[in-house]
Amino acid sequence: MRTNKKKLNLDPVLMAAWTLAIISAFFVKPSKDYIEYIDFRSLGILWSLMVIIQGFKENTVFEKIAAALLKRVKKSWQLAAVLIFLCFFSSMLITNDVALITFVPFAIMLLSSCKKDQLLIPVIVLQTIAANLGSMLTPIGNPQNLYIYGSTGMNILQFFGTMLPYSALSAALLLITLFLLPDKNSAINASKDSLLTSRFGSRIQIIIYLCLFVVALLSVVRLIPWYILLLIVLVVVGGMDYKILFRADYILLLTFIGFFIFTGNMGKIDEIRNFLSAVVKGREFYISIIASQALSNVPATLMLFGFTDNYKELLAGVNVGGLGTLIASMASLISFKAFSKEFREKSGKYLLAFTFANIVFLAFMLLMHDFVRT
Repeated sequence: MRTNKKKLNLDPVLMAAWTLAIISAFFVKPSKDYIEYIDFRSLGILWSLMVIIQGFKENTVFEKIAAALLKRVKKSWQLAAVLIFLCFFSSMLITNDVALITFVPFAIMLLSSCKKDQLLIPVIVLQTIAANLGSMLTPIGNPQNLYIYGSTGMNILQFFGTMLPYSALSAALLLITLFLLPDKNSAINASKDSLLTSRFGSRIQIIIYLCLFVVALLSVVRLIPWYILLLIVLVVVGGMDYKILFRADYILLLTFIGFFIFTGNMGKIDEIRNFLSAVVKGREFYISIIASQALSNVPATLMLFGFTDNYKELLAGVNVGGLGTLIASMASLISFKAFSKEFREKSGKYLLAFTFANIVFLAFMLLMHDFVRT
């Protein structure tokens, strides 16, 4: 309980969201309208997915998949490819945060045991970029996608059609970077111990979580009401292993609520609504990228959503906006903290490599945007 309280006190985005919400309440008197600001559908689905993914993690599903793939690895570039593209593809289904929480420590352990320290920084930087860019292809890849998809009523083909060009370019760029890795053709001498993962995992639980994940996907595409999904997850997981229910990211959910109240209030102040609408209109892609650099892309989405009806440009912008600064996507902090914990003396070198790689990828994404629009 003490740990949760400390995390609550130290989360700057949560504090910023609720500070803005409280300030806005002085201009728009609190009322029952505040409840209408909150997108309970997005929060319910997001919470359900968080719980389901935690269930998979508890059963070491992702580590077992990684270990199975790595048994075929012979050379350094193949090892790097598996570690990077695990993040790219898994983030489409388990979110960029979970992909990095799972596979960055795994990469650090594996590369260190294989004595491939020269690959640590480039691989972890590329894992981070891969998770942030892979997650943009699906509505469940990250919180901003889930919110935009659920709130706008766009269908799944429209969503994929908007993001596919950027995802395809991302995959191509990640493949190219494999040729630039140091000592890429050297052999991998990985002992069996370096590939061992926990044997813990109930087959029955894994099957149940897979079924719950399918139900969640059906809810995302609006075939099952979100509250039915929430109830099923609550009952099934609560009965099977109630501790998993406490491992969802409630800080993120509270942050969403704070921003819902703030943006809802701002939308009721005519002068501010008109000003922001004028600033954002026609510039959604670029404004959302700029806002993401300082706020990160999830808060930027919630801040800008109410002031534009060009949701495809906003969707592309906040996803591409995850590139750039270390806080442009909060998921990037996960990799940085994991690396710094093990190699504090190399933190500066990591930041330089991270910033350079992000700028390069961002430049290509901007070119793709110009190409798509012409």
